Amino acid sequence: MTDWNTLLDGVRVIPVLIVDRLEDAAPLAETLFGAGLGTLEVTLRTPCATDAIAAMTRAAPEARIGAGTILHTAQWDAVKKAGACFGVSPGHTETLLNAAEAAELPYLAGAQTVSEIMALGERGLKLLKFFPAARIGGPGMLKTLASVLPDIAFCPTGGITAENVADYLALPNVACVGGTWIAPPELVNTQNWPEIAKRARHAAGL
Repeated sequence: MTDWNTLLDGVRVIPVLIVDRLEDAAPLAETLFGAGLGTLEVTLRTPCATDAIAAMTRAAPEARIGAGTILHTAQWDAVKKAGACFGVSPGHTETLLNAAEAAELPYLAGAQTVSEIMALGERGLKLLKFFPAARIGGPGMLKTLASVLPDIAFCPTGGITAENVADYLALPNVACVGGTWIAPPELVNTQNWPEIAKRARHAAGL
């Protein structure tokens, strides 16, 4: 199983993508990868999301394409068949954890409370999604967690913007962040690839 260091490959920002039209998947992947962001999360929020993962994997075979918003165990098989190399959930359940292990894909499981974080740590998960970051304490909460859970790293998402991303990345227990600001739906749906590339280049340099 590929580890998170390999998946991140030194880049600390993961674009969180909502693909409404399958035709946008390939140029979106090519734009982001070409601008220096090689790890991408396609959320399973639209009917074409799984097909979009497959299309993006073909268009940018060297990119690491993952599936976000995994809520049901059956989705693990679907995204693996589509070519996803990791999965992400806003929270976690025992059945999702077991399904992730069965699929043999890295899992960025979500956690909010200290108890949830400790339980996932006991299962060997050392990188967790922290969502919705801005609403559950933001950088201040993450700084507090670092003092009591020094072995756990986080990928905060939810409310991360170009204006506050540096506050998160400055924390020692933040391995990476995820956000929609790089390629929001309004830019993807209008195929504004130059603006997305500009934002991606900035994010890749953080």
